[in-house]
Amino acid sequence: MTRKEYWFWLCNLEQIGLKKIRAILDYYETPEQVFHERGKGLDRINLLTAADKELIIKSKDSAGIQEKYAKLLSKGIYFVTKEEDNYPSKLHNIYNPPFALYVKGSLPKEETATIAVVGARNCSDYGKETAEYLSGELARAGIQIISGLARGIDGYAHEGAIAAGGSTYGIQGCGVDICYPKENFNIYMDMQEKGGILSEYGPGYSPKAFNFPMRNRLISGMSDGILVIEAKEKSGSLITADMGLEQGKNIYSVPGRIYDRLSAGCNNLIKMGAKPVTGPEDILEDFFLNYENSEKELKKNDKLLETKEKIVYASLSFLPKHMNEIAGETNLSIMELTEILMDLELKNYIKQIRKNYYVYIS
Repeated sequence: MTRKEYWFWLCNLEQIGLKKIRAILDYYETPEQVFHERGKGLDRINLLTAADKELIIKSKDSAGIQEKYAKLLSKGIYFVTKEEDNYPSKLHNIYNPPFALYVKGSLPKEETATIAVVGARNCSDYGKETAEYLSGELARAGIQIISGLARGIDGYAHEGAIAAGGSTYGIQGCGVDICYPKENFNIYMDMQEKGGILSEYGPGYSPKAFNFPMRNRLISGMSDGILVIEAKEKSGSLITADMGLEQGKNIYSVPGRIYDRLSAGCNNLIKMGAKPVTGPEDILEDFFLNYENSEKELKKNDKLLETKEKIVYASLSFLPKHMNEIAGETNLSIMELTEILMDLELKNYIKQIRKNYYVYIS
């Protein structure tokens, strides 16, 4: 067996988690030594139960382990251990780092800035558009986007980065061969080409509720900064932000309305010192000293538009705006405005995110 296969064996023992693996490796120097143990060494590891010891002894099947490892590779899953050079260096500095990661696609580039984008699963349209917009602009500027591939803000952040042609990475609380939730299947597939899916859990490991707070330490740990978009006063997103604070990361928060429950967590973060974000430049200026941008520059060139089309286009932003509001700002009749909005949609300058609500496409 190869060194990697020994690691694969140790990291895939059922009911033997990080704490017990650490105790084993505190006694034995390498997984190979554990595998070839024939004496009473396991009895000296207090954390191991009698059932654990029996499991370890019975699992020492070289041919079976090699077959499982070959099957892993045949599925396009890469296994990287903590002792390898390409193991994410940032994870060495977090509490309780995993001994190995499973990867479909690629690992984040070490030399490239990475922002974690997290937020509510049941987000608003505002949250959706904000996540897509900010993640898209950050990705377009060369920043890697990392999140948890969950429904809501996570998924929209990944979508925004993919649409912008950037790199994005999803950290799962289950095996990388499982798409969870299933509604994010298209994102899951695209990310393997434009980033990667990562997990500390082996193939076939089903999603369990207690795994997701655990994986948050990896989302924060692999990032240079954490952006929170819509979070209630108590939410998993704030756990990620807290972990990021402990790890010395930059914390960013999108402010919201004071009476909106989905903004309570974000507004509290700002009170506690998180940097408020009202545009991508608030983050980019921390990573690119020469960064210069403006809302006008982020919009498409409107030279090809007719005069009234320019007026309508100028009234829009990445925040959803109702047709009646646009009509009031532009002094156009609903009939004339409807035609202009349709033309702008056909020219791919704007999009209707739900009935009569429009945003511009950057």
